[in-house]
Amino acid sequence: TSQFGGARQALLFKPGAYDVDANVGFYTQVAGLGLSPDDVTIRGAVHAEADWFQGNATQNFWRSAENLSVTPASGADRWAVSQAAPYRRMHVRGDLRLDDGGWSSGGFMADSKIDGKVLPGTQQQWLSRNTEWGNWTGANWNMVFVGARNAPAGDFPNPAYTRVDRTPVVREKPFLYVDKGGAYQVFVPALRTNTQGTTWAGGGTQADQAGSSLPLDRFFVAKPGTTAADINAALAQGKDLLITPGVYHLDRTIEVTRPDTVVLGLGLASLVPDHGVTALSVGDVDGVKIAGLLVDAGPAESPVLMEVGPPGAAARHSANPTSLHDVFFRIGGAGVGKAARSLVVNSSDVIGDHLWLWRADHGDGVGWNTNTAANGLIVNGADVTMYGLFVEHYQQHQTVWNGEGGRTYFFQNEMPYDPPNQGAWMNGATKGYAAYKVADSVTRHEAWGLGSYCFFNVNPAVAAEHAFEAPRAPGVRFHDMVTVSLGGTGTIHHIVNDAGGPSNSARNVANLVNYP
Repeated sequence: TSQFGGARQALLFKPGAYDVDANVGFYTQVAGLGLSPDDVTIRGAVHAEADWFQGNATQNFWRSAENLSVTPASGADRWAVSQAAPYRRMHVRGDLRLDDGGWSSGGFMADSKIDGKVLPGTQQQWLSRNTEWGNWTGANWNMVFVGARNAPAGDFPNPAYTRVDRTPVVREKPFLYVDKGGAYQVFVPALRTNTQGTTWAGGGTQADQAGSSLPLDRFFVAKPGTTAADINAALAQGKDLLITPGVYHLDRTIEVTRPDTVVLGLGLASLVPDHGVTALSVGDVDGVKIAGLLVDAGPAESPVLMEVGPPGAAARHSANPTSLHDVFFRIGGAGVGKAARSLVVNSSDVIGDHLWLWRADHGDGVGWNTNTAANGLIVNGADVTMYGLFVEHYQQHQTVWNGEGGRTYFFQNEMPYDPPNQGAWMNGATKGYAAYKVADSVTRHEAWGLGSYCFFNVNPAVAAEHAFEAPRAPGVRFHDMVTVSLGGTGTIHHIVNDAGGPSNSARNVANLVNYP
């Protein structure tokens, strides 16, 4: 139940077989240390339950299961989660359930193989990328499959399946492993294009296990108490960075300037910028990998929590892009937090591979004038690609896309719950702010499998004119969109621009297959 606690832990299994029941709670990473998931076999379970919250999994955040094979003792494992709970590089020798009998509100699975059935149950939205299974049964508002083998048949919205046959470009998340000599290394998967299925079960279109291994002595290993100055000194010496489980208060920005630097957090390692600084900045260089971090805003407002590339970044990186994997942002919830923007991407060709940007709607330090945050994501770079983009509750546009050639595969959003009245939430003469705004100047942009929900519980009379806003141009296209008025509490008048909708107390769910 320690949803906003300070404990962080990684439970790491060396290659071998184990009789274990791993019930994965908050701020816990359970991972195998093999080069393949099948190097570690868990006989029993690696599961996430929602029994602490009466079966309601909508607050099962901040945990992960990675790089393991599981033979469930019951024949089926359970991963009842919502945001920031990745299920990566997993092999389940049985079935997998994604709910616990109550509500569940969206999750992420990648590079995983389920031998039996996947039963999504009450999951509202879900992204499965580069996966395979026996079969998938069920859908609610939008189930998105990108590069998935054996994706279920049917077309949005009946049933609510969005299928993209191949993943255009992605790099899997780096991971820690133990080699045959007992030495620790970090494996950095290679960039892959036009793929379907996993990297490790013969499902890739390129050689399995393509990538490189970095010995642990290449890394500066941060432990609780390590300062930003210590980290920056090591980065300046050419070290990569492994951040062990803990909460790290930063009095200055961590600066990543060397091409191909790996920054890998374990156990939901958390960065808290003090005094309004930016937590982490990345130079406009090739091939940086940032993975496994939670950035938690401090009480003094930061202008931005993480910046990839400086303003005006102009270099191209298509052959070796920077990638972000399981990087999460939080403003409020654990206490008062403030940040004008959570993530700004100025560099081109960046890949986002599972991001949750969250202005807290519950917990401590929560209120319209308390945990203030205008925007979640700002994209200024060209040809930026996002897989599994969750952005929620920001007070203006949740996502603003200024760069050309952007692509998003799965977007989940909740508008802010707490506008006190309509006058407090106006974009000029327009009611509310679109959750996903493509700049008027953009001529190329495409997105698949998008959902935006409202729950204006402070004042149900509040309305949003539309969830998505974009220029009407031949190269700007949206596919498979849904808006929902949760419990009929508030109104979204249109889905995108003046098309689709409404979602309101009379009709909660509205769908739109294509725009324009």
